[in-house]
Order: sequence, then structure tokens, then C-alpha cells
Amino acid sequence: MAGVLRAERMWVETFAGLRVDQFGRLPRAVRERGGEGCGWGRPWRLPLAERVLLVAVYYRTNLTMRQLAPLFGVSPATVCRVIQRLGPLLALEPAQAATDAAERLWIVDGTLVPVRDRKVGASSRNYRFSANVQVIVDAETRLVVAAARPVPGNTADAKAWRDSGLAAHCKGVTVLGDGAYINTGLIVPHRKRPGHPLLKGEEEDNAQHRKVRARVEHTFSRMKNYKVLRDCRQRGNGLHHAIQAVARMHNLALTA
Repeated sequence: MAGVLRAERMWVETFAGLRVDQFGRLPRAVRERGGEGCGWGRPWRLPLAERVLLVAVYYRTNLTMRQLAPLFGVSPATVCRVIQRLGPLLALEPAQAATDAAERLWIVDGTLVPVRDRKVGASSRNYRFSANVQVIVDAETRLVVAAARPVPGNTADAKAWRDSGLAAHCKGVTVLGDGAYINTGLIVPHRKRPGHPLLKGEEEDNAQHRKVRARVEHTFSRMKNYKVLRDCRQRGNGLHHAIQAVARMHNLALTA
């Protein structure tokens, strides 16, 4: 059975949300990480570029394995194996603080991703069974710097941040957070004291803080164009791999 989608310009730009030159970096990254061959058994039916396109289309559209199979001319079982094999190889490499770290400004925030796996998510404030994912974004470029492993959605942002290990990537960098990150060492808005309104200077600081911090919300909005982050059916590490791959593709779309 012949498939419809190929690693060609029209299909890549339509279904992956990337230009061909941007998409071309993904197969190279997978090849460098040893994902070109299967390692054992029969060789893959699809060439590497089309396998990477399959994973990108899955994350972008959130179609089921049964729906993707005829588009690429393979079986649903093959689609599943390709996603499980290549998804982890598309992971974003966390950026380390650069030499000009003192001049950089990063923003951290958590986003809730609806999930089906009861071991990953929990009933959350969005009234769905979700996971909390902590993400660091560069305020100037809006690139994703790093993303943590998902934790249950009822976990407070401050605790999720402390347990994420992301602070190790932020040495020497100024990091903004919202009011949920109080007592974490991040720059948070001024809080009203009982019976005392905010001072004029504090109100101005908070307004500027909100204006800058909104950029992380814009980044989440862009990332959730990949519909796997609106309803993730993957189990175990599937959501973690999806977040990392989506962050990588988001960065490619902004920089390449």
C-alpha cells in the first residue's frame, strides 16, 4: 500500500508547520543520535526523513495510529514503533547559561497538558486530568531554553520548580516567575501587605513584570499548535518526549 505523505515541501510545510530547510535539521539530529537504522530485524519500510515527518505530523495533528497508517502506507503497529523509536531522539538539548548570562533574562512558568495516563496526571484546576510541565523561555528570543519532566497537574508551581532540576541551568541568569514562585529565588511580583496598598513604584514594577512575563504565555500558545499538547494519549515517558520534541520544533521555526 502506497502512502500519500512524503518528505516534500508541500507536505512538510502543511503538516509539520516547518519550512523544508528547518525540517531538514531534524533528520540530521536523529542521524547523529543513532536513529537512522533499526539496529536489529528487518530495515524500516520508510526512509529516515519520512519517519521523522511521521513523528512531526503525529505531534502536530494528534491523529491516531490508525489514521496515520494509510497516510504513510504502513501499518498502525509500524507507526507506533516509529514514534516510540524516534520521539526521544528529537528531544531538545537544554541550553546552558552563556558567557553573557548576567545580561540574559529568562522566564519560567508551568503549563497544564491534558493526559490519559493516570500515573502521569492528576485532576487539576483546568477541570481535566492533566500534567504540569515547567518550561524556561528566553525573554528576548522566545526560544525554549529547557523543559522539565511532567508532574501531576495538582502540583504547585513552586514545588514543581524545586523538584525539576531546572535551576541548575539558570546559574547567573535573572529568571522571572509569577506569584506562584514565591520563596524560590526567582524574581516575582510585589505582593500586597494586609491593610497596605502597593506603593507607586511597586505597581509600576508589577506592570513591567506582567508585560515581560506574558512572553512565556505566547510561547505556550505557539507550542500548543502541536495538538499533542492539548490531549496527550501517550503513556509513560510519551508526554515528556512530546514536550521535548515540540520545544525543538518551536525553536527551529523561530531561528532557522
